[in-house]
Amino acid sequence: MVKPTAWLEASLICSGELAEAVAEVFSRYAPDGVVLSSITAFDPEAYEQRPTGDMRVSAYLPQDAALEDTRQQLETAIWHLGQIVPLPALQYQVIADQDWMALWKTHYEPIRLGQRMIVLPEWADRALAKDLVPIIISPDMAFGTGSHPSTQLCLVALEEYGCTGQNVIDIGCGSGILSIAAARFSGDRILGVDYDPEAIPSCERNAALNDMPGRILFEAGTHTDVLARTDGLNHAPRVLANILAPVLITMLASGLEQTVIPGGLLILGGILDTQAQDVIQAAAARDLSLVETLQSGDWVVLVLRKGQSL
Repeated sequence: MVKPTAWLEASLICSGELAEAVAEVFSRYAPDGVVLSSITAFDPEAYEQRPTGDMRVSAYLPQDAALEDTRQQLETAIWHLGQIVPLPALQYQVIADQDWMALWKTHYEPIRLGQRMIVLPEWADRALAKDLVPIIISPDMAFGTGSHPSTQLCLVALEEYGCTGQNVIDIGCGSGILSIAAARFSGDRILGVDYDPEAIPSCERNAALNDMPGRILFEAGTHTDVLARTDGLNHAPRVLANILAPVLITMLASGLEQTVIPGGLLILGGILDTQAQDVIQAAAARDLSLVETLQSGDWVVLVLRKGQSL
């Protein structure tokens, strides 16, 4: 296969609520991934950039013989999505192949989270972390780079409730960012699973960037595969699932709560505030009680406890 010498960037700005749906459409036509980045505005009182709640979704189409056909298919798919909810027109920009890494550096910056975390892109100077807990990520996937509010809230919840000396299961691990954070917070045995086998090499690469190759076990699979394990990692005191609300509800109906030990915590992300009550009700039917709701814009993360506290 001949490597393209240039790429066509297709992008649009939408609300955080719609970003995942737009990214899913983009991913059908972008073989090398989709980028989600937060739109920020300068806050003169805090003297810093703050998220506006909007996201830029970008896809990169190879400049080859199929480009025009791919572009038309993408525009048609976005048009159909736009019939459900209004979307702006796609914007296009030609990106030379040699500028690819420079483009990443333009879109992706260090992200300070919680009390002592910082998410750094792999090219950043590690000294930027100073006394903070660094999580190094190669932002080569649509999700799990730390830029999405749901991922950020899951990281904050994991820091708040801790996992020192405890086993951790990360279901739908994506880039491995939550698993890596669990290792940073002194988790014991850590398992990350994702239904997409192509996510696993990215997870392992990111673990290596954090000097923890082999520290985390990454495998293709779902919560049902976790439950079938016989090595003691079929349940844990801390379980994370940063996916989407309808999927979480389906998983709760098929044994997700069994991955959590009695008294343990289940941290669920990828939930819009309008969907939270449905997830809470589905969880309550499985002996999971709400401990805390964390919210950023339209997105919430639910911290749930199984049964009685230990």
